[in-house]
Amino acid sequence: MSWMKSVYSSMVSEIGYDDDTGEMLVRWANSGKTSAYAGVSEDGAFEAAQAASVGQYINSEIKGQYGHRYK
Repeated sequence: MSWMKSVYSSMVSEIGYDDDTGEMLVRWANSGKTSAYAGVSEDGAFEAAQAASVGQYINSEIKGQYGHRYK
């Protein structure tokens, strides 16, 4: 099931998961753009959404480790 969840972060406004593409979705607070990270599991996306620091989690666990594109 695809979903998007609002998060409390200065960097990120929403995190979600797209079942059709198997991508974690990140909507950036400043630009409003949505990044899609291929290969992140739905559990990984949920973990990111629940992290104490969403931005720090994305920087350390997602960026540079998964393929990225703007959606």
